[in-house]
Amino acid sequence: MTDNSLWLGRMRAPIKMAMVAFIVLTLVLYAWLIAQKIVSADAYGMYEMIRPAGRPMVQVMLISLSLALLSASVFLSDTKGAIETPPDGFFDLLSVVLGRLSMIMTAFIVLVMFYEVVSRYVFSKPTLWANELSLWLGAFVFLLSGLYAMQQRSHIRIYVIYDMMPRWAQKMSDCISVLLIVAFAVALVWGGYTDAENRFLRMETFGTAWDPPIPGLLKPGLLIIIVMVAIQAVSNLIADWHKDPSEMGSPDDIDEVEIDNIRRTLEEQK
Repeated sequence: MTDNSLWLGRMRAPIKMAMVAFIVLTLVLYAWLIAQKIVSADAYGMYEMIRPAGRPMVQVMLISLSLALLSASVFLSDTKGAIETPPDGFFDLLSVVLGRLSMIMTAFIVLVMFYEVVSRYVFSKPTLWANELSLWLGAFVFLLSGLYAMQQRSHIRIYVIYDMMPRWAQKMSDCISVLLIVAFAVALVWGGYTDAENRFLRMETFGTAWDPPIPGLLKPGLLIIIVMVAIQAVSNLIADWHKDPSEMGSPDDIDEVEIDNIRRTLEEQK
């Protein structure tokens, strides 16, 4: 197993065991809460799940769920995709782990919306929380995906002029680009810190029937992740400084793996 490890090495097996254990524990606790809701009139609902004060079982489940997501993100980040840029350094690893988390959250959004569709149109019992939960998760998926895209150098870049420049001019344009990103992050934090702090301290809610604290968590999360994007941009600049442009990839590169997958799919459809 360690032969296929990207960076965990001998820790790959323990992380996998921890991931499986936390997932099983979370599912068991979730099943217990569902069963309690069926047999008890005082069962916990989704409102209590986001306000678990004084409810030890809910707190244990949320902690278990958080550890399951964390261990799954770390374990999945130990495998490099066919077209992925391998991480180089601690901050790259952090960005890849958070990128894996955003992928898991995307799958979770699909499950939430599937539950809502079945509940609404099959059983005529729409939920009060599915839409808000999908918005909540989707916002963080959007932010974390931006961080992952920056680490992978897959953000939008215009190569028509860049490729015609000498290397010193390319480095200068890279410096200007990173400087603008850092300036944007500084300006955003400077202008939004007080508002984010106030929303977080009072844990501002969404004002709906479920009333989750989306603004109270999203606004400070936005500032934190934007700062991380700026740090990742600086990290990329340092890592790519002595590289040849051909080593950094190009949007015009041919993805042989994707072409083989398309060819295989077409052959199967014949």
